[in-house]
Amino acid sequence: MKGYQLLETCETERLQFVQRMAYDVSKCHVTHVCGSISSSVVLAIWMPPSPSSTSLPRLITQATLMMSLPHIQRGIREKKVSLVRFELSDYYGISHCKAIPARHFEEKVENGLPFYFGHLGFDPQAAIVPGTGYSEETSFGDAIFHSDLTTFRKVPWAKNTARVLTVPKCDGKLVAGYPRTILQRLLGELRGIGYSLLSCHEHEFFVFDAKTKKPVIDGRQIRSTIRLAKNEDFVLQIADQLPEMGVDVESIETEYAPGEYEITYKPAFGVAAADNAFTYKNGIKEIAQKHSLLATFMTKPFPDQVAASAHLNHSLWDVDCEKSLMHDAEEPHGLSKAARHWMAGILYHAPAITVLMSQTVNCLKRLEAHIFAPGNATWAIDNRTTALRVKLNGEKGVYIENRMGSAAGCPYISLAATVAAGMDGLKNQYELPPPVDGIAYDDLTELPPKTMPLPVDMESALEKLVNDEVIREAFGADFIKCFTALKMYEVKLEAEAKANGVDASEWAFGYYSEYM
Repeated sequence: MKGYQLLETCETERLQFVQRMAYDVSKCHVTHVCGSISSSVVLAIWMPPSPSSTSLPRLITQATLMMSLPHIQRGIREKKVSLVRFELSDYYGISHCKAIPARHFEEKVENGLPFYFGHLGFDPQAAIVPGTGYSEETSFGDAIFHSDLTTFRKVPWAKNTARVLTVPKCDGKLVAGYPRTILQRLLGELRGIGYSLLSCHEHEFFVFDAKTKKPVIDGRQIRSTIRLAKNEDFVLQIADQLPEMGVDVESIETEYAPGEYEITYKPAFGVAAADNAFTYKNGIKEIAQKHSLLATFMTKPFPDQVAASAHLNHSLWDVDCEKSLMHDAEEPHGLSKAARHWMAGILYHAPAITVLMSQTVNCLKRLEAHIFAPGNATWAIDNRTTALRVKLNGEKGVYIENRMGSAAGCPYISLAATVAAGMDGLKNQYELPPPVDGIAYDDLTELPPKTMPLPVDMESALEKLVNDEVIREAFGADFIKCFTALKMYEVKLEAEAKANGVDASEWAFGYYSEYM
């Protein structure tokens, strides 16, 4: 088993049953890993069920273990892959990679790939931010990044190129502050108390002409067919090629600001949901480049227009990912006790996780009244003004829309924040406050007692985060140190820009738009 660092995860996170489109290896698709940190990793693959079947894919384990890498290598030869990107996410969700000639792929899988540790402490312009714990404190050294082979894909928009996601280790141990590792640990804890999570991010983003920086569609006529038809080659390439990367595009529409789009995709269980979001965001940016466009997930490029959100749609399921645990016809609003405790946990910790859902100085400017962004820790059935919007779609279709999320930032962090808060509600059986009846940010609407406002500036948001013991401990000291250093660096840069007479929106566009 030397070097097969596919995915190290909690033992209770086995059997995720995530039906992910993956690299085609003899009509099987690599989708799932089970195992534990202390034992060998076990790879599972799924055979697609028959078209008439409604069951989840059947799993084949262990027997296929030693065949996984040879099958991928065979696919590399058959698909004429020349380069394999070994990719990692920084704290902003920006993809960094080393492209390795395919003939060296096996060696890098077995031994890992040295990669500058400080990438985790970069800002959006690759500035080395002091005090993150990953740069000067490590003497600007390397970590060893190991491949998660379940994420291997041929990149359809890149010539003869594939990619695989990586997990960093330092001195033989997982890097505790790496966002993807934090998420995997929390999902393992969630499985340990009897639940799995089905989720997807619902992203909005902006598209500009790469040279003029003008939005490619004007006005705000949301879902206008005429607006959608203006950039059909770009949109069609996204619709055709993202599914080849495992991101099953479901709907495409224009949104309520110049140049703004929303493209949604199907949910997945476990860490696969955040992997899909990471792939989606960086994929759309790459595809835009092919069309001389700039796609950006920065949250608010226009000071006088609506912003881009990333609502997190999610639901609790049993550990076998077969039964939704959200519905109970005998309970208030048809919501199960587990669903209510989960929601109560998110609302209780909402002030602390606001900055983990809306992760930049620019993101927090989205949280204002009357633009369908939440301003307080509230919930309701199908209400776009609350922090949590509950959708009731029958016994298996109940889900929660966490509306605190903004488009910019790292999806591993926002998903981990929701898990940490919701899981605390489950463990301690928090009581869900009454739903809001009306517009949650309207002064005339009566809110439940002790309803907490969400912080709207970075200093206040960080204070709420570091003073929340549950969320702070869930993410760990290494993460909190790096995250707060990066955020305060943003505050510093924005203040310097303003002092030099630069408009805050102009500074933000130059700082965030290209890589986020």
